[in-house]
Amino acid sequence: MAGTRFVAGEVVVDALPYFDQGYEAPGVQEAAAALTGARQPIELLSVKRYELSAPSSGQKNGITTWQECVNNSMAQLEHQAVRIENLELMSQHGCNAWKVYNENLVHMIEHAQKELQKLRKHIQDLNRQWKNMQLTAGSKLREMESNWMSLVSKNYEIEQTIVQLENEIYQINQQEGEANKETSGKTSEKSNLLSRKEEKLGSYKHQPSKLSLNHEGQQPLTKTTSG
Repeated sequence: MAGTRFVAGEVVVDALPYFDQGYEAPGVQEAAAALTGARQPIELLSVKRYELSAPSSGQKNGITTWQECVNNSMAQLEHQAVRIENLELMSQHGCNAWKVYNENLVHMIEHAQKELQKLRKHIQDLNRQWKNMQLTAGSKLREMESNWMSLVSKNYEIEQTIVQLENEIYQINQQEGEANKETSGKTSEKSNLLSRKEEKLGSYKHQPSKLSLNHEGQQPLTKTTSG
C-alpha cells in the first residue's frame, strides 16, 4: 500500500508501484499529482500594439491621445510596408529558401526521432530495472515480515514455556517445603524421644548399682545387704 510523507513542505510518495496494490485509494493519486506539479497555462501573445484604435470617448479632445494614435498608425503602416517587401523577396527567393529550410527540418526531425527512440529505450530499461528492484525488494520485505512473525511467535512460545516452568518450580518448591515441614516434625519427635531416653538413662546412672560382675566376667552376682 502506498504511503505519503510530508518533508519540509514537499510531498514524498513512499511506495513500490510495481509491487504494491491499492493505488486507487483516495489521496494516492492526489499525492502523485502533487509531485508533478500543476501545469501553468501558456500566456497568449499580446496583439494589442498591432491594433489601430481611435481614442476613447472621454479622451477625444486630448491632443496627446490623438498624437499617440497617429504614431501608432504610422507604425502600423511601416509594418505593412515591411511585410510587402518581405513578400516580394519571398516571391523571388522563397522557393530555394523553403527547400533549404525543409531539408533542415527533415534532418532535425530525423535526429529528434533517433533521440526519441534512445530516450524511449532508456526509459524502458529504467522501468525494467525499477520493476526488478521493486519486485526483489517486495519479496525481501515479505520474507523479512514472515521471519519477524515467526520470531514473535517463537518468543511468545518461549515466554509461555518460561511461565509454565516457573509455575512448576513454584509448585515443586511448595511440595518440598511441605515435605521438609513434615520431616522436621518427625525429626523433632525423634529428638524429643531420644532426649527423654537420655534423661531416663541419666537418671539410671545416678541411682545406686544393684548388679555387679565378678572378676571373670561371669554372670552378675546379687549383692546381699544386711538388715
